[in-house]
Amino acid sequence: MLHSSYFSVNARPMSRRSSTISAVMAPPQQQRAPASTGAVKHAMTLTEKILARASEKTKLVPGENVWVNADVLMTHDVCGPGTIGIFKKEFGANAKVWDREKIVIIPDHYIFTADERANRNVDILRDFSKEQSIKYFYDITDRSDFRANPDYKGVCHVALAQEGHCRPGEVLFGTDSHTCTAGAFGQFATGIGNTDAGFIMGTGKILLKVPGTLRFVLDGEMPSYLLAKDLILQIIGEITVSGATYKSMEFVGTAVERMTVSSFSPYLIEIVHLISRSELTQMEDRMTLCNMAIEAGGKNGVVPADEVTYSYLKGKTEKEFESVYSDAGATFIQEYRIDVSKLEPVVAKPHSPDKRVLARDCKDVKIDRVYIGSCTGGKTEDFVAAAKLLNKAGQKVKVPTFLVPATQKVWVDLYAMPLPEADGKTCAQIFEEAGCDTPASPSCAACLGGPKDTYARMNEPKVCVSTTNRNFPGRMGHKEAQIYLASPYTAAASALTGFVSDCRDFL
Repeated sequence: MLHSSYFSVNARPMSRRSSTISAVMAPPQQQRAPASTGAVKHAMTLTEKILARASEKTKLVPGENVWVNADVLMTHDVCGPGTIGIFKKEFGANAKVWDREKIVIIPDHYIFTADERANRNVDILRDFSKEQSIKYFYDITDRSDFRANPDYKGVCHVALAQEGHCRPGEVLFGTDSHTCTAGAFGQFATGIGNTDAGFIMGTGKILLKVPGTLRFVLDGEMPSYLLAKDLILQIIGEITVSGATYKSMEFVGTAVERMTVSSFSPYLIEIVHLISRSELTQMEDRMTLCNMAIEAGGKNGVVPADEVTYSYLKGKTEKEFESVYSDAGATFIQEYRIDVSKLEPVVAKPHSPDKRVLARDCKDVKIDRVYIGSCTGGKTEDFVAAAKLLNKAGQKVKVPTFLVPATQKVWVDLYAMPLPEADGKTCAQIFEEAGCDTPASPSCAACLGGPKDTYARMNEPKVCVSTTNRNFPGRMGHKEAQIYLASPYTAAASALTGFVSDCRDFL
């Protein structure tokens, strides 16, 4: 039962007519107009419209099975070799991929390790990319210094956005469950297995069941101490890790439209005026929301494209795209209305992302380390948030604090982007003064555990506050380690105290 004062349910029996979930004290949501292209003959959600276009259908309904054409297929070093193996087995040793310019191959998981099998995985990707003349293979050959590899990017989900592979209205498949991150750009993006990826690699299409849609309307003024990670942990805590199983999660509302500029104002507004990063920061918060749709069981997460999306994409892609939006009469399985102004900082306790509790209620939980990184919490705005809090506190961290930028571009931001409120110091300088570890080479690092020599891997049964996305037993290494999922604010605050802490004590 959902019973929170800011998140309440008033659901009727599920049918093709929408059951509503009404908000308490939430501002009314403005009506969004349907897509402007063509006459609307059948009201559809954003996800249904994208899949209808990709399957060359005029209308779709949830539960319908259709052949969907892929716009982009992404794979990486963990699943890529298996995908390639299936492709060659089923299509032939000398077969060619369906489109060498629509396949993106990104080594990112187990990169900076001496593990021979992990290194061999990257070799397999390299050989295949050369054989197939894959246009977008982001290689790394010198692991001793990532900066010596201009093609190497880092974490695939962040790199896909930075390199212009995410576009409104398109369909993106990836051999990674967090491929749903790209839904922040108003596209359908979902993770698939190696077998499905091998089939797409050879045909460019896949048989897909159309998901129904849950709509989350996030309204209200975003408190200065909240970040997108708090919002998605709040949602998962309400609906549980199975609450969106094989459903689309559509995020709308005034808080989504302006989230970072609101939550960081006036601090980050000064920064974005200085370096023109407003669209970046807003998009990255939307990416955080969509990233963890899978932790609720979601098939995909999606945010309607707007001017923020288009501004971010300028200079990143030359391909034409067409945005679509949910029709006014579209049917949603349920609509949740949340007043974000009523929320507080939260964490997810071990060992599940839906074990949500208020950060202030865990103040007696002693921790051993803090980890800031991953596709969820290793983007530029995540490090800016952590640096802001550490600079304002002016204290040293009390536990080892590991920093892993998601990509090379994020790493550069940490060293090159001055923060006005910190007398022009960079994030890297603030982290150094606070006693944090030096920012590591961009990769997934300890988020998925990896070989034992992986940077910041939990090789002992310790307690960690992490900005990552999962806290299952063994996720970051040791099976008895305890992981508290949190926002960068909460992670930084906890690093200063050595206990799970409420960031409001420092902001």
